Amino acid sequence: MTEELETPTTAGPLRHLGQVRRGNVFEETMEQLLRGMRLGVLAPGRKLPAERELAESLGVSRATLREALAELQAAGFITIQRGRYGGAFVAAEPPAETAELRSEDQGRVEDVLVYRTVVEPAAAELAARAALTAAQRTELNAALEALRAAEPAHYRPLDARFHVTIAELSGSSMLAASVAEARAATSQLLDRIPFLETNIAHSDEQHTRITTAILTGDSALARTLMLEHLEGTAALLRGFLADGSAS
Repeated sequence: MTEELETPTTAGPLRHLGQVRRGNVFEETMEQLLRGMRLGVLAPGRKLPAERELAESLGVSRATLREALAELQAAGFITIQRGRYGGAFVAAEPPAETAELRSEDQGRVEDVLVYRTVVEPAAAELAARAALTAAQRTELNAALEALRAAEPAHYRPLDARFHVTIAELSGSSMLAASVAEARAATSQLLDRIPFLETNIAHSDEQHTRITTAILTGDSALARTLMLEHLEGTAALLRGFLADGSAS
């Protein structure tokens, strides 16, 4: 049975949770909460700190914190108990399918994430600079709409197709091949973590903004938006798969 013990209040352990600072607030909140669990700041079987206290420690709104906690509950990282000693508790054991990678695989995660931040923003920038034909514009819009309408079981392959389509519009076959390689490796990692509806809604908004930047020829914005989008995915992958030692 889960311990009915409060996590010690605050400035002590919670100071080890990082502040959420960038544009992917939900994803980074998830990353920091999962990191806290791996570090033992949010210890297995222990009750979570008060919502206000935890939100302040992370530097996020209580609404964002609630969204993150709801997704963690659905994924099996948090349990809810009723009654006098009830509340939100860290699960005694993490879900097996999202257990940490072996130590020799940790470098692989970072290698994939770094590689993406090099090739995909460049592809988005070049696609925005290109003189796209009507057919190419239609192709990009069709990839976006297919992704936005996708069922969960089909989302990740269509997500990969959207990113590869952008790379193909860059005009560089070598760059397109590199993005395809990066996406294949990323998909293998994403298959190890839960499908989070809140993250998907955020990603769809980012995909739409990236598409608009490309179609309007704003190359600098396309690059910036793609990098921000990739940072959100990286935050989730690090949160679920990393060993918790990195900040």
